[in-house]
Amino acid sequence: MDLGLHSKGVIVTGASKGIGRAIALEFAREGARVAICARGAAALENTRAEIAALGGTVFAASCDVGDAAALQGFLNAAHGALGRVDVLVNNPSGFGVTDDEAGWAASVNVDILAAVRATKAVVPWMEQVGGGAVIHISSISGLEASLPGVAAYAAAKAALISHAKSMAMELAPKGIRVNCVAPGSIDFPDGFWDGIHKGNPAFYDMVVGSIPFGRMGRPEEVANAVLFLASAKASWVAGALLAVDGVQ
Repeated sequence: MDLGLHSKGVIVTGASKGIGRAIALEFAREGARVAICARGAAALENTRAEIAALGGTVFAASCDVGDAAALQGFLNAAHGALGRVDVLVNNPSGFGVTDDEAGWAASVNVDILAAVRATKAVVPWMEQVGGGAVIHISSISGLEASLPGVAAYAAAKAALISHAKSMAMELAPKGIRVNCVAPGSIDFPDGFWDGIHKGNPAFYDMVVGSIPFGRMGRPEEVANAVLFLASAKASWVAGALLAVDGVQ
């Protein structure tokens, strides 16, 4: 299916691996111009090379999105490199999985404030091209209590859901749709669940056993949902929360 994303300018933050990488690659396969960032330079370069191999325009820069000035610098450079911004995907997480000051600070600065700041920054650019789409990557942890000790992470992901709904109403008159995707347990190399699988296989198997499909999700399955929401096929979808969790 042609989603009409060819030559669109797409920014994906936190895109060096896992869900962010899969999202960036799928946009590139649709012919979009893609800008990506992450803190890890080596993994980011690998993803940049993968996107470039698909033949499209790609801009990549290391960036700590929790640093307001660094994030704005990346966004400005991405806009310049792409020539336009039609889509923003706010994907990174500080993984505040400790219920202490450090966990809460990471969750607030990376999960919440980076998405708030990036969304605000791209609005004028989207207005210039007649509208656009913003997608926050939340989590099913933002919907209900899950693992003990992850209150900061869960609260941040819940805040993204609320922010997406508020921005959807505020930005609709500008032709900008804002939606949220809540992945369930997604397994990929060097990711959270990969680490659990290696370090605590019994717990991993217990979680898999709670999923009706009998497996963890794949990053590409989240990416497909994001691309739909970013496309004109979802032109009447705004303020929505789409869970991609295999009925978890």
